Amino acid sequence: MVHARDRLLAEAVRRVLGSTGAYGVMVYLRSRDGRSLVLRTIAGVPLSIMSPFRRVAAAGPLPVAVCFRTGRAIELADTEDTMRRFPQLAVGLTLYGVSMALMLRAGLGLDPWDVFHQGLQRVFGLTVGAWVTICGVLVLLLWIPLRQRPGLGTVANVLVIGTAMDLTLRLIGGPEGLPARIALAAAAIALNGLASGLYIGARLGPGPRDGLMTGLHRRTGRSLRLIRTGIEVAVLAAGILLGGTVGVGTVAYALAIGPLVQFFLPWCTVPEPAQTARKG
Repeated sequence: MVHARDRLLAEAVRRVLGSTGAYGVMVYLRSRDGRSLVLRTIAGVPLSIMSPFRRVAAAGPLPVAVCFRTGRAIELADTEDTMRRFPQLAVGLTLYGVSMALMLRAGLGLDPWDVFHQGLQRVFGLTVGAWVTICGVLVLLLWIPLRQRPGLGTVANVLVIGTAMDLTLRLIGGPEGLPARIALAAAAIALNGLASGLYIGARLGPGPRDGLMTGLHRRTGRSLRLIRTGIEVAVLAAGILLGGTVGVGTVAYALAIGPLVQFFLPWCTVPEPAQTARKG
């Protein structure tokens, strides 16, 4: 006997398909413990394709989980948009973690946040990547009084970058000789600029640290440059006190990352839905 709720869901799905011309519809319901979202009704999409996603963590980075937590819709312009933004976000965040690991292996100094992460690792243990993740979560908590809302990219930033950094550190050792270290640091900074352009250009939400900066700007009215400088000086000073590595790489990063992101971002930014429609 079909449950009355299932009949209602099936009818609602049928109406959505008929009125919107969509190819497929999936309906997730919250589990009893509130920790998962369960695929309850599906139409237009083979169930075999969705088998890995029949139950997803409510705290996870998948779009349906983000919509559930934030109460906000994630809108994608078309199939091309869907196929670009999410892979681009994943690639960008992964490369960001890789670039951070390469900077560390070069041994010529880190960016301010990573000086802080490395200092925490040296004092309290764990891995640098673990502290990247932990600090990301703690910074994200600061969004609550600032009334900032995380997006999929925000959550993915916390989960992916530290993991990618630790995996890279396990696979790649430090180079020998100053020329090789300089080359590695230069490559890492360039890769970081590209990675930043990719994940920012995906338009799926800022990273925790960027959101903290924009939230403080919105609440205080102070300039973004002043707030960013204040935050980075504070974490850099704390990192130095904890024993993090500062050097020529730190200065090179500070000077180069802005122009690099500005260069890569126009190439990496996914057009807004309205822009996509005008092109068609």
